[in-house]
Amino acid sequence: MSFKELGLSDPILRSLEDLKHSEPSEIQKQAIPIVLSGKNLMAAAQTGTGKTGSFVLPMIELLQNQAKPYRKHVHALVLTPTRELAAQVRENVTLMENLPLSRLQQYLVELKFFHKNLNSKRD
Repeated sequence: MSFKELGLSDPILRSLEDLKHSEPSEIQKQAIPIVLSGKNLMAAAQTGTGKTGSFVLPMIELLQNQAKPYRKHVHALVLTPTRELAAQVRENVTLMENLPLSRLQQYLVELKFFHKNLNSKRD
């Protein structure tokens, strides 16, 4: 199965080709169609299997098909359980910045890190 068969648009396909991503990983084959259909998904796979692409690629596909976004509105929210994983997601998204969106910056302007001190006492 190819990225094209998964339902991704030509601009995304060209960008993936530029990034030397010719075939989707197993998790991408399973996840991308589900995300593109608008359904919720929870998946687990080993490190390096393409999990970030499994949700970022269809997210960009869906976002690029929307009307021009309002700049100050949130269009996508990626939650991670740890700061380390958030940093990994941010790094992977940065690698994808040549996807058919310099619009990527419009949508994923910055992945911010919020730290909550769980050891602090509540008043």
